[in-house]
Amino acid sequence: MPSKIPFRIFVAILFLLGVGSIAQRHYTGEIPWLPGETYSTWMIEAKVEFTAQGDAVNASFATPSTQSNFTVLNQTAASPGYGLSFVDDRAQWTIRNAEGKQDLYYKVNVLTNDIPLDVINEQDVSIHKTTWLPPYDIAAEQIVSSAMEKSADAFSYSRELLKLLSADDLGQNAELMLQQNSKSDLFVALLNEANIPALLVKGLYLEDGRRQQQLQPFVLVFSEDDTRLIDVKLGKTADAKNLLLWEQNGEPTLDLIGGSNSRVSFSIIQQTQPVMQVLKEKADSTNLSNFSIYSLPLEEQALFKGILLIPLGVMIVVMMRILIGLRTSGTFMPVLIAMAFVQTSLATGLIGFTLIVGIGLVIRSYLSRLNLLLVSRISVVIITVIAIICLFSVLSYKIGLTEGLKITFFPMIILSWTIERMSILWEEEGPKEVFAQGGGSLFVAVLVYLTISNEVLRYWAFNFLGLQLIIMSIILMLGTYTGYRLLELRRFKDMQGD
Repeated sequence: MPSKIPFRIFVAILFLLGVGSIAQRHYTGEIPWLPGETYSTWMIEAKVEFTAQGDAVNASFATPSTQSNFTVLNQTAASPGYGLSFVDDRAQWTIRNAEGKQDLYYKVNVLTNDIPLDVINEQDVSIHKTTWLPPYDIAAEQIVSSAMEKSADAFSYSRELLKLLSADDLGQNAELMLQQNSKSDLFVALLNEANIPALLVKGLYLEDGRRQQQLQPFVLVFSEDDTRLIDVKLGKTADAKNLLLWEQNGEPTLDLIGGSNSRVSFSIIQQTQPVMQVLKEKADSTNLSNFSIYSLPLEEQALFKGILLIPLGVMIVVMMRILIGLRTSGTFMPVLIAMAFVQTSLATGLIGFTLIVGIGLVIRSYLSRLNLLLVSRISVVIITVIAIICLFSVLSYKIGLTEGLKITFFPMIILSWTIERMSILWEEEGPKEVFAQGGGSLFVAVLVYLTISNEVLRYWAFNFLGLQLIIMSIILMLGTYTGYRLLELRRFKDMQGD
């Protein structure tokens, strides 16, 4: 007898993979455990104002990208008459001729992630050393030397450098350098002078209801194994909470050709969106690594919403047959009937199924006397089922019962085979077995319907594909069951009495 250990290891691996996949979807993909939850998102509108000079205009505006603490869900722009394209994290407006005051709008919707901003991937930042002219070269050298003496690494150097540039009583060297450079630009230049990679970026603190906001400069300082965001204005590490880095490449926020007197301002609103809508937008905005059904077209998503429920129904059928011992007409017929019930509603489905199968059995009993070949007989049954469905649909519509029109959702071929199978069973086993299997099928179908109609299970089946692996492992284990079925225990009732 072959060992069951490899099989059990395989089942355990399937189960653990399923659990791991579900945990990964929740903790990494941020899929909530229950449906109906909402996400807090930020809608940010940037208004670009400038005066066109009567010639062609080309405005290139930096746009935010998905980062550690924010996911960009969607972005739109309003610019009547302008051509618009999004290239390399920039919105580019173009027009052949424009004159006078121009207003361009850019909107972006971002989702707050749980990952803090200080987890920033190291960027490929090159060091650009500035060529200082006298007497600035001497001043820069002395500032660098002073900061280097009191520091041990990149971050302690940046801290000492900030002290020199932010002191109330600036030294002569710092005062001289700040006359020709902004504090942020000088900070980056002096970091590069000490062979420390640094990058000037611009960010926006998100606060609900704020208007006329401006981007603030920050400096990313890189070391071998860490990255820090420095707020040069405050002279310390930046508060990363609700800080969206808008421009992360050291490029200008707005690059304008054909206009002057440009100005960019931001308005911010916090919104609450249903989780399903956010997941859809998130899937649309991310790459192939986000393995989600939400990335499929809506038509395919709707199809999968039904398909992914079938394993749940199959598991219930397996449990009813193996553990309870319930007989059904066709192994997985109850699952198909339950799927039809989802479309028709339970009451309408039960009545329609009983009527169609009942009338079909009567007609099938007549066909059995004609001694037809199987293919011809089942073909006639199919046509008969279609005729019965048409008849009931018209009758229900005529008497005002529009609910009866849902009977058309029943799978006609499956119904025909059900009638054929029950008719053969009637002839071979008698009406008692037909009612036993027919009743068992309807009972299991109702159980499957109640299961797959549960909103939480429907949500889990669609959003956590690892559930399919868990169901498969359970079915595999049920397949090894060799004990008595619950209904079989009735056979030992008399022995128990003795």
